[in-house]
Amino acid sequence: MQDRTLPPILSAGTTVVLRLPLTPVGGGERVQAGSVGTIVRAPLDATHTYRVRLVDGGEVTVKRDGIEVLRHFHAPGAEDVAADAAARSVPETMLRDHVIYRCVIGSRAYGLDREGSDVDRRGCYLPPADVQWSLFGVPEQIEDHRTQECYWELGKLVLLALKANPNVLEVLWTPLVEHSSPVAEELLGIRSAFLSKLVYVTYNGYVLSQFRKIETDLRLHKTVKPKHAMHLIRLLLSGITAMREGHVPVRVEEHRDRLLAIRDGEMPWPEVNEWRRSLHREFDAAFAATALPERPDYEAADRFLVGARRSMVR
Repeated sequence: MQDRTLPPILSAGTTVVLRLPLTPVGGGERVQAGSVGTIVRAPLDATHTYRVRLVDGGEVTVKRDGIEVLRHFHAPGAEDVAADAAARSVPETMLRDHVIYRCVIGSRAYGLDREGSDVDRRGCYLPPADVQWSLFGVPEQIEDHRTQECYWELGKLVLLALKANPNVLEVLWTPLVEHSSPVAEELLGIRSAFLSKLVYVTYNGYVLSQFRKIETDLRLHKTVKPKHAMHLIRLLLSGITAMREGHVPVRVEEHRDRLLAIRDGEMPWPEVNEWRRSLHREFDAAFAATALPERPDYEAADRFLVGARRSMVR
């Protein structure tokens, strides 16, 4: 049996790069490291040699650690560059100093919190231009699961908002804002630019995802996870208002009692499912009549992002 700690056997026909100079079969001038060839014979196990035919027709024999698949090949020193990049990556503590927007989402923002409910914070950061432009760049997001925090790099947040990501749209419309810089205020001022008929597509996708989880639970366990059911209903309610009124409702006081009844398992699934069906009909009708544009305002979003990044030039 092959030792699973050894690399897999490469098949004949694989194009490879030599990692070290070798003497051709039958003798002759040594072949330089970096030469390219094709495996013409593979060994039965990873401890024996391959036979590789080179471009000039000559052949060499070489063990697995002496070759690398061409499409995986990196120039000498690439590993050092990658390690250096990792070592020089921007520390999260520095990025936290450049958080321009911090808000609370989740049950507290929805108005569904109770004593002891988590405080889920989201937001975005805008790094200095020299860090943004650096070869080493910045991460697209930073997270702290211990404190329930997640922050996106501003450009990433803008892209997600343009795709009508429900989680990001709620970040832009939550009433619980803890910190908002002038740049963030400008972002909130154009948040309607992110709304388009894409909302119907993305919200339907998220609703379908929740519904599939529910179907799986019903099939396997004959029961429904109340939290999945509640979020399905809440997303439909949010999507209907976005279609009809051009804003994303976060607080759901009007439906608080019924939503809490679902979350607490007090409303039976057949009743929840009937509400879901009714809301889906409303969602479809709202989409058919919506005044939202076909596409988000990419131009406005782009002008904002360029201006925001330009403001960080030192």
